[in-house]
Amino acid sequence: MIKPFRILDWWLYRRRRGVQRPGPALGVLLISSGGLGDTVLFAHVAGRFLRLAKKDEPVTVLLRADAMKMAFLLPGGVRVLGVDFDRLRKDLGYRRRVTDDIFEAHYRLVVHTDYLRHPDLDEALAAAAQAPEAVAMEPRPWPKYDARLLQNRRLYRRLYDSGDPRLDKVVRWSRFADWLSGVEESPPPVALLPREGLPPAEVADDPVVVMQPFSAVRQKQSPPALYRRLIESLPSATRVVITGTRSDLDANGEFKALLDLPGVTFDDRGFEDLVPMLRGARLVVSVDTALMHLAVAVGAPTLCLASAAYVGEIVPYDPAITPPNARFVHHSMPCEGCLGDCILAAENGMFPCVARLDEDQILAAAGSMMADPSEKDR
Repeated sequence: MIKPFRILDWWLYRRRRGVQRPGPALGVLLISSGGLGDTVLFAHVAGRFLRLAKKDEPVTVLLRADAMKMAFLLPGGVRVLGVDFDRLRKDLGYRRRVTDDIFEAHYRLVVHTDYLRHPDLDEALAAAAQAPEAVAMEPRPWPKYDARLLQNRRLYRRLYDSGDPRLDKVVRWSRFADWLSGVEESPPPVALLPREGLPPAEVADDPVVVMQPFSAVRQKQSPPALYRRLIESLPSATRVVITGTRSDLDANGEFKALLDLPGVTFDDRGFEDLVPMLRGARLVVSVDTALMHLAVAVGAPTLCLASAAYVGEIVPYDPAITPPNARFVHHSMPCEGCLGDCILAAENGMFPCVARLDEDQILAAAGSMMADPSEKDR
């Protein structure tokens, strides 16, 4: 059965082909449809894509609505457009309004920056622009949608072969941006944002350690007992701040007991408001989630307790982009790089690669980073 939104897209595409838009095409649309963590990583390479704009030409970055919380990290001067992908799929009126707006913007160039693309969501937005030029990478293989992705090749004037499916995301973006701009291959950027664009570090009388134990995928979380050991190993004057949303805390009630420990508090502020505290922290300990990428990016000494799901693509970072303030602990597995599609039975409610993290190694790494202020990059 044909999806109603596909019928709408077909009708709108044919209708728009006969519309004469006023004036010449102007502006660059960069589509980046990843989540919060991907948006932090994209901020490191966004400047390279800005080179594609002509002098004084406006640039718009299209983000998923749920990723807009990280839009503050993008370069100043760009316009940011948030699109609710869930509504885009379900609400035909919303889909028409969004695609009409993109069409009427009359962009000169559309750059789809994503390796993983959905033919009915982000690629539908690229199609709606009907720009004189659209470019993208060859898409990640996706058996469910490979036939449709193949059909959608007609949307793009040029496609870049970005290499092996298991390649660090920032490295892949960097090579793509350099290919587009004609720059000879240059080193990818280290995953640190310029200090000049960040708020000053929060100054505290006692050392602050920030912990983010929660993940949208519960099996990626280490148990509260590990965080208790970490907290109890810290110097007595240390202030520990556990971050996350109230819904995170409510959904993981077993972590609430940590708030009864001396010096431990909970902070549910948004990402942008947390930046001064992160910059002033002696240490951040986090699962491999958006807060971890943000902490690394703003220069906080960050210890990531990672699954093996994204080895080779996201975490651990490629050595070429890893700054001195970032450390990753993960347990290597024959099945690593599964992108979260775990084929193994859970162990104590965790992915096996998470359950087998070496707690003593984690404590030793945390102690070393606390003791070495040179790992703080402000």
